Parts: sequence; C-alpha cells; structure tokens
Amino acid sequence: MPARKQTVRRKDARTTPRGRLEKTWNDTRRALRSAELTVGKRVAALVQRSGLEPREVMRQAELWRGRLDREGKKARKRVEARLVQLKHRATRDRRSLSKSVDDAVERALGALNIPTRREVQQLQRRVEELKARVERLR
Repeated sequence: MPARKQTVRRKDARTTPRGRLEKTWNDTRRALRSAELTVGKRVAALVQRSGLEPREVMRQAELWRGRLDREGKKARKRVEARLVQLKHRATRDRRSLSKSVDDAVERALGALNIPTRREVQQLQRRVEELKARVERLR
C-alpha cells in the first residue's frame, strides 16, 4: 500500500500571536477611522441644525482632539510597557522550558544508560590526554 502524501500546513498569520495582534490593531484602527468619519458627519449636521457658531464648535473640537491625543499617547505608552513586560516574561519562560526539557532528556538518557554529549566530550578529552601521555612515555 503506497504511503499517503502528507501536506504541510503553513501557519496562517492570523493564528500566530503576532498575527492576531496585528489583525486586532488593524481592525481597531479601521473602526476608529470609521467612528471619526461618523462623528464628523454628525457634528456637521448638528452644527447646521442648531445654528451654533462654527468657530466655537471648531475650538471645542480642537480641545477634544487634544485630549484624545493625550489619552491616546498614554494608552500607547501603557501598551508598549506591557509588551516589554510580556517579552521579558516570554524570554524567561522560554529559558525555563528549555532547561526543563534538557533535564528531562538527560534523565531519559541516564535511564537508558546512554551517555550525554557532555560525557562523550569528557571521555574524548580524557582519551586525548592519555594519548598525549603515552606519546611522551615513548
């Protein structure tokens, strides 16, 4: 019976943490742009209907925009700080996991009575030292 051909699945950008984060970010930006357009249209309609002074509306809009910009910067800084924390945590966890895997492999090799790379290297060094001693004794 012939072996079945195995298909290699590529990771979709949306399935990786970075891809999901980028998708969320892009969706958020798109929603924000849409909301800005909607608010702009409604404010223009409100100004036209209410008979408010356009200069006063513009001044208030600039005040709101300034506040939104400040709050956005604060939020961005908080997100960046959290990303730095997550990066450090991921690095620490990766090291810890790597050490755990190395320990488990070493224990498994010991249980099977198979020498580790380090033990083989130590034996090779010892053989080289003994070989050099024998050469000197000749």
